[in-house]
Amino acid sequence: MAPFATTWPWIGLGAAGILLILLAAGNGLQTDRSVSRWRDMTWLVWLGVAAYLLHQFEEHGVDLLGEPYAFRGELCATLGFRDAASCPIPFSFITAVNVGSVWGAGLISALLAPRRPLIGLAFFAIPLVNLFAHVGPAVVARHYNPGLLTAVAIFLPLSLWTLFVAARRYGAGLRAILATALAGVVVHAVLMGSLIAYLHSWFGEATLATIQILNACVPAGLMWLATRGVASPPGARLSRLSETA
Repeated sequence: MAPFATTWPWIGLGAAGILLILLAAGNGLQTDRSVSRWRDMTWLVWLGVAAYLLHQFEEHGVDLLGEPYAFRGELCATLGFRDAASCPIPFSFITAVNVGSVWGAGLISALLAPRRPLIGLAFFAIPLVNLFAHVGPAVVARHYNPGLLTAVAIFLPLSLWTLFVAARRYGAGLRAILATALAGVVVHAVLMGSLIAYLHSWFGEATLATIQILNACVPAGLMWLATRGVASPPGARLSRLSETA
């Protein structure tokens, strides 16, 4: 197992700490400084990235019960592999999913948010659906699973608030909201479908990892398709005016 496969959650935790300091200390990560940071899409996307980095640490760093890299064992058990040590799910799969969707797609979404706020909104597709992926099994099994705490305490309120801001300030209509939810479902379906295909030896580990990297682009792609041709929302126009003032 490559060292990066187990050290990346700790790197992400450090990055989350730096991001949270920057988000709290000033308005450098805010596009429109004429409004509260809580109503600025760019700031909210950066906050979402920090939140997901914390969530990843609970899943793959140390969970609430003190177990290291616990999520892989939970996933193995869900798919019928009771022994995590001999479970065939590759560590590269876990790494590609998480680094691709947050370190890659999250960064791109945050950088595009000042000009394309709804592309920024698309980043919340994965945490929004990921919330149900944690809560559902927890309710059925009646026990904690790695990532549950941050999913409920952070993803739920932050995702709902961002959807509200997107609708009220950035003109996100039904198509944008549905695209966000659909993208989250598609990402999780491709993720699990490709993993099951790999376990049936339909393709190799490198292909599995590549699929996860490409899959991370689905939310932004679906949002672009759903909103192309839509007039620039008021919030976006205000942001551009504030940049040129």
